[in-house]
Amino acid sequence: MLRAGVGLSAARQPREAAREAASAALSQAGAAQAQAAICFVSSAHAAAYGQIVRLLSEYLGTDTVVGCSARGVLAGGREIERGPALALLAISGDRLGAERLFVPGLKGRSSEAARELAALARPALGKNNLLYVFPDTYNVEPQSFIATLEQELPGVVIIGGGASEDGSLGETAVFCGNAVSSNAVSGLLLVGELEINTGSALGCRLIGRPLRVTGARENILLELDNQPALTVLKQMIGPLAEDLERAAAVVYLATALDADATGLEHGRYLVRNLLGFNERHEAIAVGYRPRPGELVGFALRDAEGAREDLKLTLAGLQAAQKQPPAFGIYVDCVARGSALYSVPDHDSAYISRQFPALPIAGFFSGFEIGPVAAATRLLIYSGVLALVSEKSDAKSNPVG
Repeated sequence: MLRAGVGLSAARQPREAAREAASAALSQAGAAQAQAAICFVSSAHAAAYGQIVRLLSEYLGTDTVVGCSARGVLAGGREIERGPALALLAISGDRLGAERLFVPGLKGRSSEAARELAALARPALGKNNLLYVFPDTYNVEPQSFIATLEQELPGVVIIGGGASEDGSLGETAVFCGNAVSSNAVSGLLLVGELEINTGSALGCRLIGRPLRVTGARENILLELDNQPALTVLKQMIGPLAEDLERAAAVVYLATALDADATGLEHGRYLVRNLLGFNERHEAIAVGYRPRPGELVGFALRDAEGAREDLKLTLAGLQAAQKQPPAFGIYVDCVARGSALYSVPDHDSAYISRQFPALPIAGFFSGFEIGPVAAATRLLIYSGVLALVSEKSDAKSNPVG
């Protein structure tokens, strides 16, 4: 049987924070100790990251503790975005296998690090596999890291996000066992008779009509529907076109995931940043390489769009569940939270309403990783929720 619990602490003293979070997590799980744990610790505790991880290992009775630094954390329906905070998910199960993973030296070798991480995970793989990964945001090239990891571990559900910080440190950290390091990636592989359901909610809403790319070079959009790309954008965004630099902070390119798409449907498109504009050539630099013929559009980041997409995502996850989930992890972009909604605990409140009393922990991330349309993707401005259940037909043999 899968057992899980979460703990959340805003205590300033590291020992008190670790004890409070561990006690709450074990109590909710109904267990004397944990088999594995995932923790997220805010920047206010940066000087004590190592101490906190060691204390959690001691209190939980396991050295299989992974996680990362965070600008903010969430657990138990609450979100703490400022000050000292620790969120913890403790997991155990008699048919569960758990393996912690760690690869140092991430900078300039994202693909190689992904291959090394996959090599560590491969011997422990089972029938159903869930891999949580937490790379150092400042030292990873996420596109190549994610693409390589998916190629090396086909069929493995991969969830995670880039470690974050509040801007006061200039570096992020990842945790694995007793190791605390920047320029690294940590991971936790869960193996067993698991049902894993994932959903990702975008922080944007579509504006205007879908468009076909009719001219592109590398990451430069030249034409949309046979018109200059920048001309089309200005028509779409109206008054925002008077300040393109400001527009680039809230307007994004939406890209269809299906080559034959005729529209941009929920869960079937991604968003990418607008990186710059060339007024003379009426071109737009974007955060990926568009292909002539593909369907794109523009999206505006706002609270209303984010809220509606979250509600759709949660409803889809609820409908997909065959068994009640035992626990979940939520990875939420740092650009969401109260900065987007102007109220605290927004996403956590909606998740708790859909899945009452479910142990869910998470953090505000530098970028998000999750499955979309049957492939692991780099996500931005997103909230990624992964729910884990035990399959009803699971055999009684324990996982080695």
